[in-house]
Amino acid sequence: MSTAKLQLIPLGGLGEFGMNCMAVRYGDDIIVIDAGLMFPEAELLGVDIVVPDISYLMENRKHVRGIFLTHGHEDHIGGLPWILSELNVPVYGTEFTLAYVEEKLEEHELLRDADLIEIEPGKRVKVGVFTINPIRVTHSLVDCVALAIHTPLGVIIHTGDFKIDPTPTDNHLFDLHTFAEYGKQGVLALLQDSTNVERKGYTPSERAVRQKFDEVFATTERRLFISCFSSSIHRIKLTIDMAYAYDRKIAFIGRSMNTSAEIAEDLGYIEIPEGMLLNPGDIKSTPPEKVCVLISGTQGEPMSGLSRAAVDNHKHAKIEKGDTVVLSSRIIPGNEKAIYRVVDHLFRRQAHVIYDDGSSPPIHVSGHASQEELKLLINLVKPKYFIPVHGEYRQLKLHAEMAATMRPAVGNVMLIESGDVLEFDELGARKAGKVNVGRVCIDSGSRTDVVEDLIIKDRRHISEDGIVLPIIAINKLTGRVESTPEIVTRGFAPDHEEFVDEAREIVMQTLEQSSSEEKTDYGVIKEKIRADLKRYISKQTQRRPLIMPVILEI
Repeated sequence: MSTAKLQLIPLGGLGEFGMNCMAVRYGDDIIVIDAGLMFPEAELLGVDIVVPDISYLMENRKHVRGIFLTHGHEDHIGGLPWILSELNVPVYGTEFTLAYVEEKLEEHELLRDADLIEIEPGKRVKVGVFTINPIRVTHSLVDCVALAIHTPLGVIIHTGDFKIDPTPTDNHLFDLHTFAEYGKQGVLALLQDSTNVERKGYTPSERAVRQKFDEVFATTERRLFISCFSSSIHRIKLTIDMAYAYDRKIAFIGRSMNTSAEIAEDLGYIEIPEGMLLNPGDIKSTPPEKVCVLISGTQGEPMSGLSRAAVDNHKHAKIEKGDTVVLSSRIIPGNEKAIYRVVDHLFRRQAHVIYDDGSSPPIHVSGHASQEELKLLINLVKPKYFIPVHGEYRQLKLHAEMAATMRPAVGNVMLIESGDVLEFDELGARKAGKVNVGRVCIDSGSRTDVVEDLIIKDRRHISEDGIVLPIIAINKLTGRVESTPEIVTRGFAPDHEEFVDEAREIVMQTLEQSSSEEKTDYGVIKEKIRADLKRYISKQTQRRPLIMPVILEI
């Protein structure tokens, strides 16, 4: 009888949204499933992204054989630059996923040393003691896979993110047959996506959005702006198809939107007919009824294309009375305030705004399985052990409770969180202690600038480069600046009086070049002041003080 044990060790993503990362270990072989990030909560000041603590992998680096990616969303690949800078191991993913990864690693100057290996659904890969079989699934992104991992103790299936879409727009069907085959042969454990466990019924097909898009294109008389997640290739393809059908040219605005469209076109997922692509610089000179713009910023990010267009501060995207703006995405919890602020600005522009209000037909559909799809997959796979993954604790708990009602299709239900070690051997499964996990806060000013402890980070930052506080009094109702900006510095005074005068001038220029709407949107105006001052100070002094604009509301 073998004495080696099989271990599942979630390093992130169980008990939180994002940062999905799971280690699978048998003896001296470890593979990692996904390497995601999460975006920081508002209280994590000065932090750009949060990635999982990989100290467990670092302690066992000689045993790590590779990282397998289920798909290309940020909460599954966003932590790769950080992890690969510490632990350069082969990365396995589908063609489209690796195209996203290449773009990301090139940005962080890591691509040259990276070992990227393409996988295809149905083609098995042997790594150490494991044989991995990618299985085609449908999701809000293209080229997504679940992973069937063959181990000496049995097969583990990790679904990744999925929904069961019977009519996907790219015609790559969810491979129910392979899941059913595994169910007949016997599956040791099923790890299933918990994101939509609170939703009853089935998640609608991506094609359900087509009817609403048809209505919008048919009734829009002037320019049409559509904002969706830049990774929603299905939605981008639908927009291009509709624009062609309604004789509109298409323009892309926003770096992420341009990148996604280029990758999707290169790999054949979208096709832009000859003469249909509109240069952003030509939007204003093109008849409004001939224009369709795909623009990034669906979550109200302060400096995104849509946020800037909403306050009339975008070089090319000008939203005017009678234009239509479509927000074709879900509201990510925590972003409500920023999104509705953008919607308010769009209403002030007298634009028609269409967003996900729960009406039918929908303007957006989820990419995650609802309860009936989750149950269908469980019934097909018939796992000996069921483990919910991807979600906050309440979702994992509800998912575990749902699975427990499905015996005999499910043998045992195991509820684990990030850091728990779930151990299997011939006698069964049990929790076998914990490993060190946590969040590593990254300041993207440098690809590996870790915010180890926020207080220490801020103190160190201030002690080395000081702090600059521009204080501006703005009338909330009119957007008028009520007095000359005050510049307060601490620990930063290069020729103090001259610097303060010049910094004040920079702030005044920023304010003069901003509309009254921007000045009453404190998120936007603070970011503009911070960016302009940072550029000036860096050029003059080669230092990076902490710049914290303060708006006094009059």
